[in-house]
Amino acid sequence: MLAKRSVIGVDESGKGDFFGPLVVAAFLASDGDRERLEDYGVRDGKLISAKRILQIDARLRELFPHFVLIIDPASYNTTYSNVRNLNKLLAEGHARVIDAVLSDHHAELVVSDKFGKAELVENALASRRRAVPLKQLVRGERIVQVAAASILARAAFIRAMNDLSEKYGFEIPRGAAPKVDEAGREIVRRYGVEELPGISKIHFKNYQRVVNPVLFSG
Repeated sequence: MLAKRSVIGVDESGKGDFFGPLVVAAFLASDGDRERLEDYGVRDGKLISAKRILQIDARLRELFPHFVLIIDPASYNTTYSNVRNLNKLLAEGHARVIDAVLSDHHAELVVSDKFGKAELVENALASRRRAVPLKQLVRGERIVQVAAASILARAAFIRAMNDLSEKYGFEIPRGAAPKVDEAGREIVRRYGVEELPGISKIHFKNYQRVVNPVLFSG
């Protein structure tokens, strides 16, 4: 890739987490910005502490074009009930953030972290009449613009989870492990099952385990 060519990186956070939103972020920088971004600490957001993520995120949002889409659980659940496919939902999110950045900026290339069939994002972009070269890469965070997008998405997700923990008065765990079920049951005990669709992704198996607990296995 020739230096100084503008590249949009795209990544998401929250797709494997029962609680909290799905966040998709797009980040624009030229290939000539690589060293500066690496000096800021940009790498795969999943490999950086939450505190450091928020510090890097603040600098990136101040200095570079970007767009962050936060799909809150209520909106996520409504959309998922219609499309019944997470990858289609993700593709639409990727297209939305790419389109938002391209509305004000030019890019020679878009690089997305690959999560499903390539045509899903391609078709979602085509529906917006965006004819921009698109590469979808497994482990796309190797590309610094995608790594930066992963930080923006992760930071927004961390802030959302911190807000949930503050709201309910105890730490709302990330992921989909058994401790997540425990937190879900505590929320149901306090507020009722109707509280869950506004704070969690109800197509996850966690939801059924929370609302229909099994007393005996086997």
